[in-house]
Amino acid sequence: MLRRGLLAWVSRVVVLLVFLCCAISVLYMLACTPKGDEEQLGLPRASGPTGKEGFQAALQEWEEQHRDYIGSLKRQIAQLKQELQERSERLKAAQYHPSDAAGLGLEQGPPEKTQADLLAFLRSQVDKAEVHAGVKVATEYAAVPFDSFTLQKVYQLETGLTRHPEEKPVRKDKRDELVEAVESALETLNSPVEGSPNQRQYSASDFIEGIYRTEKDKGTLYELTFKGEQKHEFRRLVLFRPFGPIMKVKQEKLNMGNTLINIIVPLAKRVDKFRQFMQNFREMCIQQDGRIHLTVVYFGKEEMNEVKGILENTSKAASFRNFTFIPLNGEFSRGKGLDVGARFWKGSNVLLFFCDVDIYFTAEFLNTCRLNTQPGKKVFYPVLFSQYNPGIIYGHHEAVPPLEQQLVIKKETGFWRDFGFGMTCQYRSDFINIGGFDLDIRGWGGEDVHLYRKYLHSNLIVVRTPVRGLFHLWHEKHCVDELTPEQYKMCMQSKAMNEASHGQLGMLVFRPEIEAHLRKQKQKTSSKKT
Repeated sequence: MLRRGLLAWVSRVVVLLVFLCCAISVLYMLACTPKGDEEQLGLPRASGPTGKEGFQAALQEWEEQHRDYIGSLKRQIAQLKQELQERSERLKAAQYHPSDAAGLGLEQGPPEKTQADLLAFLRSQVDKAEVHAGVKVATEYAAVPFDSFTLQKVYQLETGLTRHPEEKPVRKDKRDELVEAVESALETLNSPVEGSPNQRQYSASDFIEGIYRTEKDKGTLYELTFKGEQKHEFRRLVLFRPFGPIMKVKQEKLNMGNTLINIIVPLAKRVDKFRQFMQNFREMCIQQDGRIHLTVVYFGKEEMNEVKGILENTSKAASFRNFTFIPLNGEFSRGKGLDVGARFWKGSNVLLFFCDVDIYFTAEFLNTCRLNTQPGKKVFYPVLFSQYNPGIIYGHHEAVPPLEQQLVIKKETGFWRDFGFGMTCQYRSDFINIGGFDLDIRGWGGEDVHLYRKYLHSNLIVVRTPVRGLFHLWHEKHCVDELTPEQYKMCMQSKAMNEASHGQLGMLVFRPEIEAHLRKQKQKTSSKKT
């Protein structure tokens, strides 16, 4: 009996447990049943489509949801782009109207920079760059040179073996950059001025030339020169691109009609070169420019009368009286000659152009000299184009062309003499204040670099740029036996650099191989004919 009662009790407990498990399973299924379609997607239920059709419907609904989400993101991106464009335009407008900067309107507070803070940062870039004052640099190699350009060409120092000293800007970004600078300057020049109903409208044809340089950590500085309203008048705009919207720094109206240039030439012998120099001087300075004084500082007695005779003949033929002849005794010293010539001037502050007898310049360069100097503010150190040996350049021609036809800026005809600092334009007051030349230096070389370094160490702006109207004419370089082996080697290297281009020197070196090749080709042609 006891055993039967125990079995009955166990069976009832088992049935009860089974019933509880079923109840729990039913409750679990009810609690976990997916919500309606409007709230959440789930697997197809018994009342909906089943199998393959159900899964396809679910996937289609998911795809539609993703499309809607992507469309929403695109609309947000477009809205953000539009807002960014509007704020950029307001920032650019604020650069011309600083009082509007407060209304640019980004929300205040970190970590986001406000638009006013951004404008202040851009203007600080202008202050840090060498725009308003010179920056002291340690050596001549630390100075950042300018490149110059016109509407058609760019004149650049860093050429390498593939680029040319004068070329059209091939890269689209470089073309667009320079075009934008010119267009921005024209927009500023043509902006309405109150009280000027008949204001002149400037165009690209009024653009003369520009110079620019990039300081990698600050931005790009542009100085653009346009024709003025009167003869000898110019308009210059200084622009700065601080790796952002281009900013107008200042606008100037320059009148160079009364700016006299005193060209100082130190000389000893070299009568033939001086005669050639005076032919160029007569055409460019007397006939075209007319605002020039010439100072010749002559060392020694030998051939002095011939030089004076050339000066006097030019004076009579051209009715030119604005020249000074200063004879000096002793050994030739370029630095001393230029220093004496600069200090000899007794008039008001004058613009000096230190020049050598083997230099050719154009009337256009004289205005470039005037435009890139300012007393107490700016000195000009142009990079001239040095001519290769015409005998090598035109060796395959029947005759060497006239000098004027040789003066073209090409890779095959010469190079930018960026290691020379002898030709310079600066006001006499700046030259005196800086201390002039080191008179302990004798002969040629050294004094120009010494003076250049003094300006780099000062607060004056040093404008260093290649110019298309200033040429160093080739002349034979003699390496005398008195030089040490090291000096002689350096002299020969300098001579080779001035003789011809890399390719032309290579043709000279490999001429025997080239001639042997031509002979073999000629023999092959002759044998085929026979």
